[in-house]
Amino acid sequence: MANTRKQLLDLLKLPENSECADCGEPDPEWVSCTLGVFICLQCSGIHRSPSIGKVKSVQLDNWEDDTVQFLKEHGNKKAKEKYEAFVPPFYYRPRARDCMVLKEQWIKAKYEREEFTSDEESPYTTGHKEGNLWKKGRDRKQFLERRFVFSGREKVLKYYINNHADPKGTIPIQSLNATFQAEKIGHAHGLEITYIKDEQTRNLFVYHDEGQEIVTWFNVLRAARFTYLKGAFPAVPEEELIPRITRNYSKAGYMEKTGPRQREAFRKRWFNLDSEERKLLYYKKPLDAFPQGGIFLGSKEQGYRVLEGLPEGTKGNKRDAVIIIKTPDREFKLTCENTTDQKEWLKALTQVISRPTTAQDMDGNSTTSRLTLCEC
Repeated sequence: MANTRKQLLDLLKLPENSECADCGEPDPEWVSCTLGVFICLQCSGIHRSPSIGKVKSVQLDNWEDDTVQFLKEHGNKKAKEKYEAFVPPFYYRPRARDCMVLKEQWIKAKYEREEFTSDEESPYTTGHKEGNLWKKGRDRKQFLERRFVFSGREKVLKYYINNHADPKGTIPIQSLNATFQAEKIGHAHGLEITYIKDEQTRNLFVYHDEGQEIVTWFNVLRAARFTYLKGAFPAVPEEELIPRITRNYSKAGYMEKTGPRQREAFRKRWFNLDSEERKLLYYKKPLDAFPQGGIFLGSKEQGYRVLEGLPEGTKGNKRDAVIIIKTPDREFKLTCENTTDQKEWLKALTQVISRPTTAQDMDGNSTTSRLTLCEC
């Protein structure tokens, strides 16, 4: 028995088994005995289903020689070679910090539906999808059922009210971004869709009760975005386009800000930091359709700075948790809820301005610059 456990632990030390086979969480302590892969605790809960297989704990369960031998013959590397052989470049591979629905559908797509074991045409690239989603009303708290239609030919996502022939909204793939925001929206399958409307950022909040359906929508939109980016930037390598297909916020939460004259009282606002687009947008409330304003974050070489501290005499509270963003045009003074949050914001903002800007970044700056004119 001791020798069997030693063999098991030796397998776990192999580089290919040192991370969860599904989400990359380091030091996995669970095993799929059916598939022969090492997985983390959270992913092991998804594997516990009749359609996927049986799991055991490395530390808590007893191990037989034949099970360990099975693991030797398989392992994470061989499983990836088989079950991830033909993952499309646009398909979102969830990481450890991603929401549960993404991990759940990734695992089911790989092992249960075996979507990536052959090079057959992807179900996400058909160029058309339609169905009903629950959408939050722009000025109301409740979610209402709406029909959504994606057209690859027109390169737009539309949504309709009841049986109306004309769409209520039309979202161009060019500016569309989709990100899962389960906690913010209040639903495990909550998806935030952002796009540019009338030169302003517009947010839609939607969900579907079925996890597979909402993740399918997500990857259909990613496939369309990937096609658009390849056409718009043909000289840019694929690996540089992939982070721009859809972008998670690198940091989000409440801060307080003062107005452009720096004499107004500080007001609480919800901030979203889109690092890839170099935008810091702020809202009155997290589920507002439109931002109050936005700050484009250029590079240090262009004169942008992120500093800690607040000059004496400035109105506002929490002077021990202050951030100043300096742009070539003005300064933005912000206060955080506590010093821990301040350090996280400082780190996230500094990482953005430390990167050189690109041509795509400067294109995005034109819209964000206009947003800063709306100050309240």
